[in-house]
Amino acid sequence: MADIVRWDPFESFMTARQMMNRLLEDAWVRPMAPLAGEIERPLSVDVYETDDEVVVTAPVPGVKPEDIDVSIQGNSLSIKGETKMERDVSEENFYRRERRYGKFGRQIMLPTVVQSERAEARFENGVLTLHMPKAEEVRPRKIQIKAAA
Repeated sequence: MADIVRWDPFESFMTARQMMNRLLEDAWVRPMAPLAGEIERPLSVDVYETDDEVVVTAPVPGVKPEDIDVSIQGNSLSIKGETKMERDVSEENFYRRERRYGKFGRQIMLPTVVQSERAEARFENGVLTLHMPKAEEVRPRKIQIKAAA
């Protein structure tokens, strides 16, 4: 014999608290899709400094060096690019597609002032490496101590 369940027409309505929780969860837990022209995914980077330079490395597999844009303005470094999908295979022939395509980028505040005109970029085995010499005024200098006679 089936139990009789009382139907409450207001049970399906959300409370104001439930609506606010859902709104905040959607905004913070699941980030919104990027707007047209914005970077779709951040670029992972390693940044370290030596006595003479700041070095940044970033993996960019499957991207040609000429498709990467690197710029320095003040002490802000910007790296942008795009991974393009190969169109050799038709959509219906795919079993799985896990590689990410689209625009990527990263803007980083450098830990110190660099000489942007002397910066060098190298691309090897899918890794971009930037060497940026520190500005002369921020490099550590050794001061010779003279003994008094």
